[in-house]
Amino acid sequence: MAPSKKSKKNVESMNSRLKLVMKSGKAILGYKSGLKGLRTGKSKMVLIASNCPPLRKSEVEYLAMLAKVQVHHYSGDNTDLGTACGKMFNCSVVSIIDGGDSDILVSKE
Repeated sequence: MAPSKKSKKNVESMNSRLKLVMKSGKAILGYKSGLKGLRTGKSKMVLIASNCPPLRKSEVEYLAMLAKVQVHHYSGDNTDLGTACGKMFNCSVVSIIDGGDSDILVSKE
């Protein structure tokens, strides 16, 4: 079944916002560093890949809830999330510290 046009547009929109964050803002890639950012209160938003293990996902969501940080469940897998960040490796958790020129922090999809 092919993805609908609207969902494809949302993915492209999120990818372009994420690319702008990586260029002009600050983001932490990775599970351990992301948790550290949540604990210290630096993170403003967390993106979790769709194929992130359930236990890891629930731990990140729990810490985000305690830190009052918004969580976005990225529709692609960890390879897509790493590629959207402009990296050549997989990444299951991305923690955004500073949005930069992007409007990723104010938009809630």
